[in-house]
Amino acid sequence: MLRVRGQEYHGMGMSSLKLLKYVLFFFNLLFWICGCCILGFGIYLLIHNNLGVLFHNLPSLTLGNVFVIVGSIIMVVAFLGCMGSIKENKCLLMSFFILLLIILLAEVTLAILLFVYEQKLNEYVAKGLTDSIHRYHSDNSTKAAWDSIQSFLRCCGINGTSDWTSGPPASCPSDPKVEGCYAKARLWFHSNFLYIGIVTICVCVIEVLGMSFALTLNCQIDKTSQTIGL
Repeated sequence: MLRVRGQEYHGMGMSSLKLLKYVLFFFNLLFWICGCCILGFGIYLLIHNNLGVLFHNLPSLTLGNVFVIVGSIIMVVAFLGCMGSIKENKCLLMSFFILLLIILLAEVTLAILLFVYEQKLNEYVAKGLTDSIHRYHSDNSTKAAWDSIQSFLRCCGINGTSDWTSGPPASCPSDPKVEGCYAKARLWFHSNFLYIGIVTICVCVIEVLGMSFALTLNCQIDKTSQTIGL
């Protein structure tokens, strides 16, 4: 009797294990594809130099580098999730869980710091942009960054055309009442705040789901291995 029940539990456990295994695998496969797209876009930005360095104190802080780093991290984490789920490897699954937890905590910490130090961050950004304007004619990377931003946002300088002491560059709109890029960028951010918030929440939900699937699959592997001995 106990043997029959053990076989029933084993069959149910194997079915649940397979379902969880493939759900987590395809979940991470999509996650990995997203990481590839982000990495590819970052490499494209680095090759074409669409956005150069705006902050002299942080020369590596370019949009291309950010996308490359984020894309690489996503690909590594998703790879661990894929391999851990398809091979039913508890070590890889727990590594995947811990990495996702670290990323989630880092995101929450960053959001809190941005909220607490918003004023200081605004002052730092304004100072960095002011310094970069003085390097417009001497640094090609800075020139490319300003030209790209002014063309994309249809703005000029930080607060207006008066920021360009030697006259506004060709990338500035010809309208004499054109807004500065700092105010235009903040306006763009606030106007798209809802979409940015939705994307951020979706990313956090995906991370929590990934952690939940990994823990559940890990527990299911234990239960299935226990029922084999019945």
